[in-house]
Amino acid sequence: MKIAITRLEEKAAGDRDLCARYGHECCPVSPLRSELRPDRVAGFVAAVHRNEFDCLFFTSALPAQIIAPLLERWPRVVAIGPKTAEVLQACGIPAETLPSFYSRDFVPYLGEWLRGRRIGIPRADVPNPDLIEGIAAAGGIPHEVRVYALSPTGRELSLDGAEALLFTSAMSFREAIWKHRPGLLLIAIGEITGAAMREGGYPPDVIGDGSLAGTLEALNRHLQGKP
Repeated sequence: MKIAITRLEEKAAGDRDLCARYGHECCPVSPLRSELRPDRVAGFVAAVHRNEFDCLFFTSALPAQIIAPLLERWPRVVAIGPKTAEVLQACGIPAETLPSFYSRDFVPYLGEWLRGRRIGIPRADVPNPDLIEGIAAAGGIPHEVRVYALSPTGRELSLDGAEALLFTSAMSFREAIWKHRPGLLLIAIGEITGAAMREGGYPPDVIGDGSLAGTLEALNRHLQGKP
């Protein structure tokens, strides 16, 4: 099956090989573009080097790609998933990995350790109030730095030949310009994206676990008629 996957161009590496391992072909389609904010990147890195944080939380692979190569030292580091952890480890930075692919599990994962700790979070310019409020409610001190912005490309997604369309975030669904057609299988990478699709009138046929690999596994179960 040919799957169109909504991806930032910087995050598409490895998708083709992974899809091939599950018996599919994929092509990236980009409803969003990223715009780096170098001054904020430099400020965040300088704060890390001044030991201003007790922990860094990387909520996706792209902030890790931006920040990790610039770090000379670091505190405790937590990654949202194995792909993000791999990016950090490639730069020599050991990272713990959350047990799920959702940032809401960051606070339960750290538990009592959070109290009084300063948490640095480099991320996209997309609000995540639940994460920030959760850290604060647990007694932590969140410091979010939006090191890159996301903006719509304004271009219609090219779905020529695609049998399925996989949305990798709620924002990529909301900002995408695309034409639905009968027979096009709609896939959400996780439940948050799935909820946005249902709200938008396009309930997904398949919902993954928040990772691309887990989503491809769910797709194959769907195609085989398994729950």
